Amino acid sequence: MSRLHLTFNCEGSTLAATLDTAPLTTGLLLVSGGNEIRSGAFRGQARLAQTIAKRGFPVFRYDRRGVGDSEGENLGFEHSEPDILAAMEAFRAIAPQVNRVVGIGNCDAASALMLAGGAGCDGLVLSNPWTIEETDEEDTTPPPQAIRARYLQKLGNPREVARLVSGGVNLRKLGRGLVRAVRPAPPVGNLATRMRTSLDGFDGPVQILLASADRTAQVFEGAWPKGDPRVSRCEGASHAFVEPQAREWLETKVLEALRG
Repeated sequence: MSRLHLTFNCEGSTLAATLDTAPLTTGLLLVSGGNEIRSGAFRGQARLAQTIAKRGFPVFRYDRRGVGDSEGENLGFEHSEPDILAAMEAFRAIAPQVNRVVGIGNCDAASALMLAGGAGCDGLVLSNPWTIEETDEEDTTPPPQAIRARYLQKLGNPREVARLVSGGVNLRKLGRGLVRAVRPAPPVGNLATRMRTSLDGFDGPVQILLASADRTAQVFEGAWPKGDPRVSRCEGASHAFVEPQAREWLETKVLEALRG
């Protein structure tokens, strides 16, 4: 196994990429979210690529146009399908033994893969998909369903119940939280609807991975149909799955998808 640095073309721009080599015929295409470079937050994507490659699966990751070491204009995740398709082509060219590709993305990278209908991937791992509309980004209040889940968790904790009984809880703050908790969920936005419609046209296996402590994941749950069997949750995990148990859980889920 080795790590190669390379470039490829996307609509006239030169994009930077990294390949963690491995011998198997199923590969992982790692799409970065937000304006994040291909190494990921706290180098999490680089570590994930190394771990997966050690299990025999080659991993290709890249900086989309206008991000990190790549040229061009950053058009945002909703217009990044050409970048994903170009990366897929480059991946298959440099690792010709690969005949099956699983795409993985966190946050708006997951959304980008969904909007692109899988972008030519054979399987998808979508974590904490971004469904927050641009006009809602300043609203930092968790959705009602997330507040209800938080209070139910507290009521199941004897220490929290003891705090309530002993007067150790701010009742005014508790009251405000309860009012927000009983509000109806906001209507599903256009972005979530487009993501769902595009994903419906994808016929490969899909895993949707949610970090229970992440607001992005909580908002997604409120916008997504209930009871989707493709959804799995990692309790206590944050957005980037940085906790040791969350990182191990994520790696296990990715390997499941690769092994098909």
